[in-house]
Formats: sequence, structure tokens, C-alpha cells
Amino acid sequence: MDKIRHDWSREEIKTIYQTPLLELILRAADVHRQYHELGEVQISSLISIKTGGCPEDCAYCPQAARYHTDIHVHGMMPVEEVVDKARKAKAAGASRMCLGAAWREVRDNRDFDRVIEMVKAINQEQMEVCCTLGMLSESQAQRLAEAGLYAYNHNLDTSEEHYDKIITTRTYQDRLNTLDHVRKANITVCSGGIIGMGESEEDRIGMLHTLSNLPQHPQSVPVNALVPVPGTPLENQSRVPVQDMVRMVATARIIMPRSVVRLSAGRLEMSLSEQALCFLAGANSIFAGDKLLTTPNPEFNEDMHMFEILGLRPREAFKERMTETEVAP
Repeated sequence: MDKIRHDWSREEIKTIYQTPLLELILRAADVHRQYHELGEVQISSLISIKTGGCPEDCAYCPQAARYHTDIHVHGMMPVEEVVDKARKAKAAGASRMCLGAAWREVRDNRDFDRVIEMVKAINQEQMEVCCTLGMLSESQAQRLAEAGLYAYNHNLDTSEEHYDKIITTRTYQDRLNTLDHVRKANITVCSGGIIGMGESEEDRIGMLHTLSNLPQHPQSVPVNALVPVPGTPLENQSRVPVQDMVRMVATARIIMPRSVVRLSAGRLEMSLSEQALCFLAGANSIFAGDKLLTTPNPEFNEDMHMFEILGLRPREAFKERMTETEVAP
């Protein structure tokens, strides 16, 4: 067994991605068994603590101020309300609470002070806390770390080559810089992307190549299927075929064996058997609750029924952090 690799070539990843589907699933399932407890799935819950009015132009996002969507803008939620939602999510089975704000970047102001309060308060509930707040400076990442932040989500979204067709208000390097700041602060990294945005297979492989060649693999890799929202530039995109999601999950599992691979947006449109294929292929995390920021998501009770049928069990909070001394097949 070799050490976990950070030198995957695009050609190697392409070969894995294009493996006949059943063979790919079996290979990914074998890797998953070696590095993770079979049937253990992390349940995260996501709250939009500040919604809408974002100055960016992400083509998939209904929270961009420039698009005409049904999103109602609201400012920062009170700390007490967020903590109450966290308690309810924990009671329903969630071990991680993710806080999302529709910002381009974090600013050192009272709103950020309030986020720090939220992080500290939710930590007291013995839950992992994750934030997704846009771009971060090194000092801001350090401040979040000192408050006890467990993870920071900052998706690459797509490949570097396809990126400017989706977003023009920040660069790919901006995203990589934020991930670097998060790593340096010793906060675990949550970073993945979205498929179904008009990208090619090469773009999907390119995104996985970037993620798998980071100095540390993201401890969590969300795989999202685009949920087209009326009023956004991608409103007419067709649904992502389930086999594409399975290929993304399985390939991520093989090249980043210690990472938690999250079956994220788009799950509402997937049947139980389609989700089961993704779990078999190495997915071991989901978002639960009726909303993913602003898009619909299966409810907790529905997910608990799925867990019962498939024999899955929730992962506990604060599992050991991934270390670079682990080995990969």
C-alpha cells in the first residue's frame, strides 16, 4: 500500500472516471471499506444566516443581487435563533452545523463578530461547526480557528478552464488562496464542486485533479448536482443523470480515499435506490433538513427512513482529522 497521493495526473483520473460503471463502483466500494466504517454517514445541517443580495455573479446562485429570483433578502440572523436551530438539528441526528452567508468575502465588522459568537455557542452544543462565508484572509481564518471552527467550506465549483464561464467576479486563484488560508489556520477544508453547469467531462476531471493535488486533500468533498433556479443564467440546464453523480463520487473516493465525500445538492431529485448507489460508491456524508441555503432538500424524517432501510448510521461529531501519514491503496 502506497502513501496517499497528491500527484495524480489528469490522464490517470480520466481512466478511473471512464471505468465501466459497475467495475468503478466495486473498486470505489473496496477503497471505502479500507478507510471508512461501512454504513457510517455524516449528517450535516445548513443554515443561511444571511440570505441574498450577494454582489457576485455565480451563474447557478439565486442569491446574486443581479438576478431576478424568488429569494427574499434578509440580514444576519440573531445568535440565539441560530443556536436554537443547531440544537434541533442535533436532536434530529446532525453532528455538523454549517453556517452560510451570502457574502463575496468576510469583512472585519459587527456581522463577522456575530459569526464568531455563533461558532463559539454551537461548539458548546458539542457539534462540529462549519462556515461558508466567501473569501477569507489569513487573519480572519485564524480568528475563526481560535473561536473553535471545525471546518470551512469553499468550493472550487468547476475546473479552472470552465470557471470564467460560471463566475467572473472572483478568480480561481482567489478560491485556492482561501483554501490555503484555511489550511494554515488548521481548520479542516470542505471543498468540492457542482456538475451539470454545461461543463465537459474534461472539466469534471480537471476539478477532481485540482482537489486531489492540493497539499492536503480536503477533509470533506461535496459533490453537488446543479439545481436550476428560475431567474439564474443556468435555469434551463437539464437534470444531471444519476450515473454522472455516481462516477464523480466513486472517482473522488478512489483518488482521495480518506476524505468524506458528501452527496449534496440535487439529492431531492434522486430516488432511494439512486442514493444507495452513491453510498455504495463511497459517499459517506449528506446534508439533512428541508433547505440547502435556499434550495429544497429532503427532510430529516425522510432521511432517517432511508437510513433505516439501507442500514446506515449517523457518524459522531469530532472524528479524528485526516492525517498525511495515512496510506492509500
